[in-house]
Amino acid sequence: MNWIERKINNYYSHYNDKKYWKLKFILQNKNMNKFIKCYALLKLKKMDAFNGASLGHRINGGSIFEGKPFLPHGLKGIFITDKSRIGKNVTIFHQVTIGLKEFSGNGPQIGNNVFIGSGAKIIGNIKVGNNVKIGANCVIFNDIPDNATVVLEKPRIIIKNEGEQK
Repeated sequence: MNWIERKINNYYSHYNDKKYWKLKFILQNKNMNKFIKCYALLKLKKMDAFNGASLGHRINGGSIFEGKPFLPHGLKGIFITDKSRIGKNVTIFHQVTIGLKEFSGNGPQIGNNVFIGSGAKIIGNIKVGNNVKIGANCVIFNDIPDNATVVLEKPRIIIKNEGEQK
């Protein structure tokens, strides 16, 4: 994609990768001026709202990203609770939810070099290890050890006979 295509894409999606993560890291900086943090929060919330996403932004706290994640489809439909911690070199596809099981407690802790497929749900106070691959539409509610791959079971096929009632 050349620079003109990137500019057009950024304009229409209201998501500029470099600006977004610069603002996110301003929010995570504990020494930053509160006025600057409020401005950063406002800009981030605007981008999130347009893209139907929420990456857990708050002035004092919020989700912690150790490094900028790779979002192949942009922000589209990604929800991350403000009590989660995301490691370095994480790939997050669209429609992923990283959330709480209850309103109190901590959120999921995602390790380094993790791949999270489209539609995956990671729920509760759990730890996902390093070098983990989570397949599309998986629902995770238990700890995942390092170097693991999580996929769904084989789909069941239910065939309705013509003589059966609904």
